[in-house]
Amino acid sequence: MSGSATSCEECLLIHPSCAWCAQEVRATLNSRCDFSQNLLKRGCNAPFIENPRSGISLLRSKPLSSKGSGVTQYDVIQIYPQKISLSLRPGDQTSFEVQVRPVEDYPVDLYYLMDLSLSMKDDLDTIRNLGTKLAEEMRKLTSNFRLGFGSFVDKNISPFSYTAPKYQDNPYKLFPNCVPTFGFRHLLSLTDKVDRFNEEVQKQMVSRNRDAPEGGFDAILQAAVCKEKIGWRKEAYHLLVFATDDVPHLALDGRLGGLVYPHDGQCHLNDKNEYSAANKMDYPSLALLGEKLAENNIFLIFAVTKRHYVLYKNLTALIPGTTVEILDQDSKNIIQLIVNAYNNIRSKVELSVWDHPEDLNLAFTATCQDGQPLTGLRKCADLKIGDTVSFNVTVDARGCPPKGTSKSFTIRPVGFKDHLEVSVDYRCDCSCTDFTQTNSSRCNSAGTYSCGMCGCEPGHLGARCECEEGEVNHQYLSACREAEGKQVCSGRGECSCNQCLCYESEFGKIYGTFCECDDFSCARHKGILCSGHGECHCGECKCHAGYIGDNCNCSTETTSCVSDDGKICSGRGSCVCGRCQCTEPGAFGDTCEKCPTCPDACGTKRECIECRLFNSGRLADNQTCQRMCKDEIITVETLKTDDSNTVQCVYKTENDCVMKFTYSEHASGQSVLTALKEPECAVAPDAKTVLLAVVGSILLMGIVLLALWKLVITIHDRREFARFQSARSRKSDACDSYHIMIWCSTNISYYYKC
Repeated sequence: MSGSATSCEECLLIHPSCAWCAQEVRATLNSRCDFSQNLLKRGCNAPFIENPRSGISLLRSKPLSSKGSGVTQYDVIQIYPQKISLSLRPGDQTSFEVQVRPVEDYPVDLYYLMDLSLSMKDDLDTIRNLGTKLAEEMRKLTSNFRLGFGSFVDKNISPFSYTAPKYQDNPYKLFPNCVPTFGFRHLLSLTDKVDRFNEEVQKQMVSRNRDAPEGGFDAILQAAVCKEKIGWRKEAYHLLVFATDDVPHLALDGRLGGLVYPHDGQCHLNDKNEYSAANKMDYPSLALLGEKLAENNIFLIFAVTKRHYVLYKNLTALIPGTTVEILDQDSKNIIQLIVNAYNNIRSKVELSVWDHPEDLNLAFTATCQDGQPLTGLRKCADLKIGDTVSFNVTVDARGCPPKGTSKSFTIRPVGFKDHLEVSVDYRCDCSCTDFTQTNSSRCNSAGTYSCGMCGCEPGHLGARCECEEGEVNHQYLSACREAEGKQVCSGRGECSCNQCLCYESEFGKIYGTFCECDDFSCARHKGILCSGHGECHCGECKCHAGYIGDNCNCSTETTSCVSDDGKICSGRGSCVCGRCQCTEPGAFGDTCEKCPTCPDACGTKRECIECRLFNSGRLADNQTCQRMCKDEIITVETLKTDDSNTVQCVYKTENDCVMKFTYSEHASGQSVLTALKEPECAVAPDAKTVLLAVVGSILLMGIVLLALWKLVITIHDRREFARFQSARSRKSDACDSYHIMIWCSTNISYYYKC
């Protein structure tokens, strides 16, 4: 491909290994653009070889801090380095390392945003003394804690609210303490005086709207952008707790009420700290909401009832820096919910890129606590406060902007005020152009000499502009053929002065010594050249960083393949083109996370059972229960084991009890775990009972043996007695006959009778 370069700048764009010889030597056009070692072999001296490389300069690199208290906001450093400069040659990748360490005892600002629609009345009663209890728990985690409060209902227009005159003072006549519908009210700026929070909450009364969804997203956006009124500190973690029992209105819902203007993303709190544009603009979109939350470093915590948990869980995937927790019907678990969410937030570090230039490719590799590099990931989880994680960032410039252009972007951990500023300069120019000569004698005064070559004026051709256009020496037409028998200039140009002049094409550029190359005859994907992720060079796609394949349609990014347990494709497959290909028989799902027939199916679901039912084990200790376990869990008194579509699982608990559960996949794709409410535990026998049982058994066996002995003796005696009786009877009969005969013989008178 080097033969297609007609200037030093074009040569540098072909490939980062290409170099240009600017020395005035007797060399053909093909030999000026080549590998550096080849140019040296051809006699080009090293000072004349143009081969700029990408480089990095550290501009600010203060060391990471370990604690957040006792120092000023400017002394707390949670990212290293803080500012760097990149000099990039297109295609020449360069890498740098970013380290992040969440410090201990960092200040926390928490703004509690509550739904005050009528269905939240019991929740309002529960949190009337929330401030004191919450402050006590949060001060176990940070010594610098502030609390604020705001409330919302919905837009006070039809069809979202009751607008008839009779509802203006009280939208629900059956409930006397029901205030008129309002959009958002900021009630208490962030303060360390938690008693004021309790006082403000106790003043509140519920209101009523007409439809089920609430106007909560209006309130979230105002709480995020009205920084001065809310009182967000730059040097603190910003937590926004959104408590509701229903779904939110989204962008375009406002058109039902005639609101056609999209939200402008600005603060609209009036002197009464009420949202004044509620009835003028539509609800904010998810994109706008995510942008403003990230812009102001705010972590959003959805505290929602179980009925709407799945919906808000899906929203967290669309809004960076958000988590969702299940709220009890009366908000009794709100304190533990907030503490868990805070610990969950502090256990994760995720990098975000701001003002990303379109002509730059960024690729991330995360190295978390286990020390294993995870290509394509920009997130680490299950961290402890004070842990340091690192990310390798590879930068690649796809092309050259106009001369003198410099660009910049920012890398920021989600929710952190700390960030890394990256300025970018492009190394697209050759230093030899500083010695350019116009109308140079080296070019027969018909061209400009630059970087060892002549750029001829219109109408002149040749290495030294020695020919005029139209002069064709048929004897030298072979110089315009790539090989014997091939067409002149590949049939896509004209031979003039022993050089090919390539035709223009409506599809792109035709170039090369023999017009053999172009920038439009490469593979396409869905009709797009090189899938839009590469450049076409001489019939071959040169893919941008992060993409591979003949048509550059295969992404090397693995973020979409990472399962909830942090493994690539759950350890049951491989990530190909950004999608999991499951290799374990029976595995399926976006990240091969579903596998009822896998040998480890029971083992992986056991953690979910322990975490959700017993709140014990290593997952709960790391506050990752909700993240790790998204399965539906059903508890029963008696487990049915006759279903052939379920996997039967049994394991032994720490208390030597036996826990049984079944695992199956619902048709909707949801994993369903059916478990016993309590493990089956064997009761240890009582020592006294055992002793009595043993003694009783011995006595019983003795009695039985005696009874058997007595029975045998009785049977034996009866048999002997019967034998004796029989013998005696025979003897008695014989004696009687003998005596009769004697008597008859002595009494003659009876002899005949006898």
